[in-house]
Amino acid sequence: MVNFVESQKTLLYGLMKLAGVVPYTVEIEPGTKMNFWIPKETLKKSKKSDKNSDVQPKKPTKPAILFIHGFGVEGIVTWQFQVGSLGKKYSVYIPDLLFFGGSYSDKPERSPAFQAQCLVKSLRILGVEKFVLVGFSYGGIVAFKIAEEYPEMVRAMVVSGSILTMTDTFSESNLNRLGFKSSADLLLPTSVKGLKTLFTMSVHRPMWFPNWLYKDYMEVMISKRKERAELLDALVISNTNVTTPRSQQVFHIDFN
Repeated sequence: MVNFVESQKTLLYGLMKLAGVVPYTVEIEPGTKMNFWIPKETLKKSKKSDKNSDVQPKKPTKPAILFIHGFGVEGIVTWQFQVGSLGKKYSVYIPDLLFFGGSYSDKPERSPAFQAQCLVKSLRILGVEKFVLVGFSYGGIVAFKIAEEYPEMVRAMVVSGSILTMTDTFSESNLNRLGFKSSADLLLPTSVKGLKTLFTMSVHRPMWFPNWLYKDYMEVMISKRKERAELLDALVISNTNVTTPRSQQVFHIDFN
């Protein structure tokens, strides 16, 4: 039986290519790679190869924007509507964070700082020196790490539905309020009931979907459960280790 969500991704990918972005895999080092959607004009294929992965990207000619997705779905699904809106005036870069989409690392690190490090290394390989940073939810925490560790690369930052860092007290109090024992129980549901609960909490006006569609979604979108659970564990730090970074960039933050 055809998975409906998977079939829609195929259609989405075709539309994104028409909108001017194409998939490209960056091998940061052996064992660690990140999948990106990058501006088509930064790739110039040689006559000997038709594969984007065989072409070295060029430095973007337009201002660059980096969009970092949250914990729910991969990058291009999260930011698909921004490509058409901004692609003509800006060079849009949309990665899949490690253990989302096809991005992967065989290293044991799972922290937001490691995600930030891999993103910056990838951007440098892609020829991006400065960019506007946009992060949502988990991607917002990674964005804050980039701004903290690599301020010379960040022109400005927009963050929505996120916080600076996830402390143990904040995490525990919110999980207790929502009735979950762990972040993995909430964000990595294994049943239709759990996924429905997550969707209800994530949207302003919940919509009805048939159970088979929820099952298709879990099959396609919620993968690499072990690694993603480790990402959630590494997200939480002690209150005693919290510091507020100082930055001269312009921040636009929406905590709703």
